[in-house]
Amino acid sequence: MMQNVSHVRLFFLSGLNETMDYRVALFSLTLLCYCFIVLVNVILIVTIIFDKNMHEPMYILLCTFCMNGLYGTTGFYPKILWNLLSPVHVISYSGCLVQALVMYSFACCDLSILSVMAHDRYVAICRPLEYHSIMSKQRVLLLVCFSWLTPFCISAINIILTSRLELCSPYIDRLFCMNWVIVKLACFPAETIVNNIVSFITIIIYLFHGLFIVWSYVYVLKTCVNSLENRAKFMQTCVPHLASLLIFLVTALFGVFNTRFGSNLPPTIQNVIAIELLIISPIMNPLVYGFKLTLIRNRILGAITFQMK
Repeated sequence: MMQNVSHVRLFFLSGLNETMDYRVALFSLTLLCYCFIVLVNVILIVTIIFDKNMHEPMYILLCTFCMNGLYGTTGFYPKILWNLLSPVHVISYSGCLVQALVMYSFACCDLSILSVMAHDRYVAICRPLEYHSIMSKQRVLLLVCFSWLTPFCISAINIILTSRLELCSPYIDRLFCMNWVIVKLACFPAETIVNNIVSFITIIIYLFHGLFIVWSYVYVLKTCVNSLENRAKFMQTCVPHLASLLIFLVTALFGVFNTRFGSNLPPTIQNVIAIELLIISPIMNPLVYGFKLTLIRNRILGAITFQMK
C-alpha cells in the first residue's frame, strides 16, 4: 500500500497580492488593531484574576473567553504582519497546518464557551437556590477544560486527516491557512471523503451546541417574563452574552460560507469576510462585557482614576 506523503513543503499565500501597494498603511492598521485586541482582553483578564470578588463562574468563563480571543488572534496577526513586510508570502507545510489548527480550534472553542456561559445563566436565573451547588468551582473547572480540550481534540482530528492527503498545489488564495482550503488542494478528491465525513460530524456537534444555547435561553426568557428581578438580572448579565453570541454566529456563518462557496467573490471581499471573526469578536466581546457588567466597569474605571491621581 502506497503511503500518501505531500510533496508540498511550502505554501504561497496569495491573499495579499492585490493590496501590496498599500502595505505600509495596512501594516500600521493591522498592528494597531492587534495591539488594541491584546490591550482590551488583557485588561479584562487581569481585572478578573486580581479581583477576588470576580472569582465567580460567570467571570471565570468570561476570562476564558478573552483568553481564547488572544489564542486565536495570536495564530493570525504576527504572521500577517510579517507578510505585510515581506516581498514573498510563504509559510511552511507544518506551519500552515498549525495555523489551520489554531483557527479551527479557536472558532470551535468560542462556541463551546458560549454554550457553557448559556448554561451558567440558565442555572443562575432558573435555579438560583441551587446555583452554587451546581456551578461549584470543581464543576466550573471541568466545564472550562471541556470548552478547551474538546474543540482542540476535534480540530486536531480534522487536521491530522488533512495531513495524510497528497497535495498538488502549493498556492492558497487566502490571507492565512484554513483546513478546508488545504483539503481542496488534494490531488485525488476521492481521498477527501473521510475529511468530509468528519467535517460534517463536527458541524453536527456544534449545531447541537447552538441548539443547547437556544434551549437554555427559552427557559431563561420564560422565567424572566413574570419576574421583575429576573428581568433586571437578564438585562445585566444575559444581554452581553447574547451580543457575543450574535457577533460570533454572524461572523462565523459568513466565514463558513466564504470558505465553502465564496470562490466567485472578489479577493478583497473574501479577505474581509475571512478575518471578520478575528477582528470583530476579540474587540467587541471585552468591550461589551466591560461596559455592561457593572462590577468590571467600576473596577476598570477605578483603576484608571487611581492612576490619574
